[in-house]
Order: sequence, then structure tokens, then C-alpha cells
Amino acid sequence: MRTSAIGSLPGTDLGAGVRLALEAVSVPWLPEFPARGPWAGMVGRALGLLDGLGAELSAGEWRLAAVPGVDQRRARAALRDDLDVLEENAQGLTGPLKVAVTGPWTLAASVFRPLGGRVLADRGARRDVAQSIAAGVRDLVADVERRLPGVEVLVQVDEPALPAVLAGAVPTEGGYFRHRAVDRPEAVELLRELGGHVLHCCAPGLDVGLVLGPHGAGFTGVALDQDLLSRAAWDALAPLVEDGKELWLGAAPTASGVPLSADALTRRVLGALRPLELGPVVLDRVVLTPACGLAGWTPAAVSAVLRALRTTAERMDEELSR
Repeated sequence: MRTSAIGSLPGTDLGAGVRLALEAVSVPWLPEFPARGPWAGMVGRALGLLDGLGAELSAGEWRLAAVPGVDQRRARAALRDDLDVLEENAQGLTGPLKVAVTGPWTLAASVFRPLGGRVLADRGARRDVAQSIAAGVRDLVADVERRLPGVEVLVQVDEPALPAVLAGAVPTEGGYFRHRAVDRPEAVELLRELGGHVLHCCAPGLDVGLVLGPHGAGFTGVALDQDLLSRAAWDALAPLVEDGKELWLGAAPTASGVPLSADALTRRVLGALRPLELGPVVLDRVVLTPACGLAGWTPAAVSAVLRALRTTAERMDEELSR
């Protein structure tokens, strides 16, 4: 069983954060550092990747624009800095390396059109954003592979707003009304632009069949908060994992900023996985992670929770074979 993390780390020390992300888990990742500014958070980084679409930060809100604004240019520069630090510290790295990007539906729910209203309200605009971010991700993957030719780049598509988009629960700009629910076929169609990767959602109510099912969006795995998985969700997930999909299990809670011990994490993971009776081959498709990003944690607490996850993963084969 492997371990990884979801995305963000505290502080602004790129070198220290990247070295931790490379050394502390079995699936290293390129972290985000939101404390550097809005251009370095999940939405800002994604807008820096857009291919052919401009964006700007106005009154604290990201908006599409005719040309790239100063903050979109900062987002691109911040990502280049991240990649430079990654390249410097990861020479000789082989195997998987995970990068995260905000998905099309969360971008559509978070970003506004030039003249007002969320992108989510405009079918053409949301398609443009989906196609633009997909092209940007392809360029990002190619860039990482060029810098680090020994790695296999895995993409984590962050979609915390997807359940709200499908349920018609995203507020309009004024906050008094809600956007209409997006039809499932369109949701699948735009997600397919980034299919072949792992979708992460730390909100309740994700339809795993839409993400992983035979008529779904074509993702290879899903990353979910263990505490938000109902028995029905487990029943839907188990056969999909048995059929070859990956489960990135957010076993370590992140809301409190206090790390659980390895013993406590072991009990949590065993309680979740033992009833599923997954065989050793299937367990190789399970990756243990924190439930969400760790930007609000202290560096010491981040190190502690990643150590606890690694210890828990090492115990699982023996524990689950009993």
C-alpha cells in the first residue's frame, strides 16, 4: 500500500516543502503554497495554466478577461518557480510524481465572466474553460516529463464543487439564488477532457459512478475523504476498485490541524477496509492520504501526519491478511 498527500503545504519555503513532498511519501507530489498569494492557490494555479484564455483578479474575485492580467501572469511565474525548485531537487527521480490541477466544474463555479456572473451560468464559457485547462494540463505534463524524464506524471483533478454543481447548489453572484443543476451527460463530457487521471473531491455526495463507472468520465481513480464515505458509497466503490480503479483514501482527518498517531490511523483504515475483504492485488490500488490539503497546519504537524500514514501503510498488508 502506498502513501501520498493531496496538495497544499503551509508557508512559503518552496525548497523545504518540495523536499518534504519528495521524501515523506511513496508517491511524491508537487505541493501548492497558498500563503504566497491568490495566484499560488488551487484556482490561481489552474488559471495560470489556461491555454488561450485570459484571466484577472478583481476585488478578490477571479474573472475571465480578454488578455492575461497581472495576477494571471504572476500565477504562471509562480508555477514556473515551483517547477524550477522541483527540477532542482528531484534529479534522478523515477516512478510516479503527482501534480494537482483544479477541474473544469470547480473552475466554472469559482470564476466569473468579464461582465459578471459565474462561468457556470454560460454553457459556452464553461466548455471553453474545460478545453483550455485540459490543454494546459497536457502542456504541464509534457514540461514535467521534459525536466524529469524518469518520472511518470499522475494528475490529480481537484473538483470540490462538483457535487454542488450537479445538485444545483452553487449560489449566483448575489447569493440569493442558485444556479441550475448541470445535466449528467454534460458533466461527464467536460470531465472527460481530463479523463485518465485521478479525481479528488473533499465534499460529500460525489457520484463515484459518474467519475469511475463504465459510462462515466474515464478517470483511473478517485481521492475521497474517508469520513464522508457512506456505506452506500463504499458499496459503489468496492467493485470499481476490484475492477482496476484506484482509491486514494483520505484516511487522516485535516480539519483540526492535529495529526493522529499511527495507531489511531491504523484502526481507522482497518475499520474502513477490512469489511471490503480486498485481496493483496487490490490493496495495491489503495493509496493513503490526508483528507485534504495541509496549508493550515504547522510544518511539524505535517511531517508527523505523513510519517503516521507511512507507518499505517506498512502495517496494512499484514493486518488485512489475518
